[in-house]
Parts: sequence; C-alpha cells; structure tokens
Amino acid sequence: MRVEAALAEQGPVAAGGLVPESPLQAPRKGRGRQKKVGSTAPSAVQRLLEACKEVFADGGAGIVPSPDNVEWLRSVLGNIGASDVGLTQNASYFQQDESTGSLPITYLHIYECDKFSYLLQIGIFCLPPSGVIPLHNHPGMTVFSKILFGSMHIKSYDWINVPHNTDKSSNFVHSTPPPGLRLAKVKTDAIFNESSTTSVLYPEEGGNMHCFTARTSCAVLDVLGPPYSIAEEGRDCTYYRDYPYDSCYGDINTMPNGNGAYAWLEEKEEPNDFVVVGAKYNGPKILEQ
Repeated sequence: MRVEAALAEQGPVAAGGLVPESPLQAPRKGRGRQKKVGSTAPSAVQRLLEACKEVFADGGAGIVPSPDNVEWLRSVLGNIGASDVGLTQNASYFQQDESTGSLPITYLHIYECDKFSYLLQIGIFCLPPSGVIPLHNHPGMTVFSKILFGSMHIKSYDWINVPHNTDKSSNFVHSTPPPGLRLAKVKTDAIFNESSTTSVLYPEEGGNMHCFTARTSCAVLDVLGPPYSIAEEGRDCTYYRDYPYDSCYGDINTMPNGNGAYAWLEEKEEPNDFVVVGAKYNGPKILEQ
C-alpha cells in the first residue's frame, strides 16, 4: 500500500478490517496496570495501548489472543469515540478538494511496536464520502476495528477448500477450478456505523479478506496484531478481485446456502488509483511505561 507524504516518524500503513461480532462483554483480564493514587487518569488511547500490550504480549503471526483477552480489548475499543482521539468530522481529511474533485484516504499513525515481545499497530483510517479501500487480506493477523463516526459498506470473505472429488457430503462441483482462482465464502455484506459493535477478524476466519466503501465521511480506529511485515517475514498485503460463484466457474445449482454466498477470488496488483496519505495524529499523546 502506497503512502504519499507520510511523516518520517510514521510506521508502515496497513489496511484495516471490520466484520460483525457478538455483543461486548466486560473486561476479564486481570493483569492490567493499577493507577497510582493521586495520579492523573490516563487518556482513552493510553488505556488502549496498555490493554493492547497485555493482549499481544505473546503475539506473533497466526497467534490469536485468548477469548477473554479478545473480549477485554473489544470492550476497551467500544468505549472510545472520535473526541477521545482528537478527531472531528470537519477535519481537512474529509473536505472535498475543489481543484481535483476528489480526496485521498488519510492514515493517522498512533502507535507501532515490533521490537519487543508484543507486535502491534494502532492507527485511524479517515475516508471521504465514496472512498474505497479495495479488497485485501490480513495474513496471520488478528485485527480489531471500531468505527468512530460515519457509515460504510463492508464486504468480507473467508477462504474455503473445494473438494477435488465428489462425494455424498459435498455439494460442490468436483473438478479443479481454473489456475489463479480460489473459492471464498461471504462473511458479511452490510452497512456499519459508529453504533456497530467493535469487530474482530482472525488469521483464518472472521472476514480476513475485505473491502470498505464509505457511504459518508467516516473514521475507523484499527488495532493490528501483528502489523504487516514485508522485509522480515514476507507478510505483505495482497489485493484481490472477486467474481460471483457462477459467473466464471461452477454451477449455481450446486452451490449450497443460496446464490451470493460464495465467490471466486483472484490476486491482483495494488490498484494504481488507491492512495493513502499519511498525516500527523493530533490526539492525546501516548506515553511509554
């Protein structure tokens, strides 16, 4: 993913993820740091960072936090709003450029760490109306996302395996699909807004491949564990084009769960018209403790 005019102190930008999940639950983690008597209450983003450090303390590619930790971090994110990160809908990121008639997607880099026992990245994607983050994946990652304001359409997929031979338990066609195509199942195809529950996607499920289309100006707070990594681990972002199940391969009559539930995905190069611009995060400062 290209980042134009990125700040020198920013880390790599990674596309975020959102899929519907179960309702929030109260935190169950017991290792959180206790506030010192007489000290100033930490900001919401400071509390988020400390929670992330606990949740991803033993993190890494493909490592999923425990269910208790997932629910704890979801609850922390669920209590964060736009004002907690110093963001308003009249910010320049959401104002139409009269000279070009368009506006790029902006990424506000809050925090990243890949040098200690935990690996994580925290940031905000700011999308103008009709802004699109194309269909992409999150290899080996667990991603938490919270819409701070606005609404967006999200379509997401999970991979499924196609049987090579027919049997009584399979409703799929039995031949091998054409090279370059892989079958995926639609996880979600819906509109989300700031009232939607903080969502989670996982390395192998939860809508790991997804596309965002902003219906209004909107902002999404993302936590990725671990972040994308190109040099060390080859964990780069892959982009896809999707085809309806019966449009290029397969018989609609053999597809379980009705039309529209499955699609073929094909890898493609990063779209030339997809540009993410880095900008300075101006919200409450985060302190290392």
